[in-house]
Amino acid sequence: MKTFTLACCSTILVLGMMTSPTFAQQRLGWVYQIDGLTAYQSNADLSEGGEFSASRAFLRTTALYNLNGGTSVGLSASIGRFDYNFSQADNQPWEDIRDIRISVPLRFRAGNTASVFVSPQVRWDYQSGADAADGRTYGVFAGIAWKLSESLTIGPAFGAFSQFEDDDIDFFPALLVDWDINDRWNLNTGSGIGATQGPGLTLSYALNDTMTLGLSARSERIRFRLDEEGLAPNGIGEDKSIPVVVSFGYNPNPGISLNVFAGAELDGRLTLDDANGTELSRQNYETAPLVGVAFRARF
Repeated sequence: MKTFTLACCSTILVLGMMTSPTFAQQRLGWVYQIDGLTAYQSNADLSEGGEFSASRAFLRTTALYNLNGGTSVGLSASIGRFDYNFSQADNQPWEDIRDIRISVPLRFRAGNTASVFVSPQVRWDYQSGADAADGRTYGVFAGIAWKLSESLTIGPAFGAFSQFEDDDIDFFPALLVDWDINDRWNLNTGSGIGATQGPGLTLSYALNDTMTLGLSARSERIRFRLDEEGLAPNGIGEDKSIPVVVSFGYNPNPGISLNVFAGAELDGRLTLDDANGTELSRQNYETAPLVGVAFRARF
């Protein structure tokens, strides 16, 4: 359940699915997109002893149909994998985590200056060996943004998602913003693959027409169902952190982008719950360096 923007990260970074509303002229008809990410978090000390590292890989495909009047509807599917490596066998709550997502993004105009974005989603987050159905959650991310000027689009958004515990709903507010501060500086909520707490925030600087530098940050929280073995059979794992990265982007044309990034995960915490959601253990981890690369192809 983690996510990224094309310069942001999740417990390790996951490229873009929550694009902020824009009023730029779009090509009518079908538009297809493939994007992906791979990233590595190096060893971080755990408060309960030992250390761990992690690697991430994600791939997403999207088909979007653009209509007249700024309306679009699409279908997006992604698959990801989180590999955790713990140094101590007695402090190894989980290992291989799978992430599968399907969403139906919809965008339409509301008046002359407003754009509404709604994306119903279904997710499966589970440890290899667990039943995928036990890791299923669903919800929606939605927002509205107004084009206040040629350089500023802004508005509120929210996310509401079910939890593994029967009646729990995870609700969080977010802000959609796309602000061209001047010809080179831009502040935006970006676009990402699989975000958990809504879009992060990216400040970017255009070096020239094809290269950019960016600074991104977000709050991330991923929860997943565990298998029948291990420290908490059929339990729930959680990894929470605040990743901050610096990125370099290369965009040789409007359809291709490549980003490399490096940074750190701050204020990290691992939580282990039993099958009923009762907390069994909680341990913090030290600042964790991370690096990675992400790409996007649109045609």
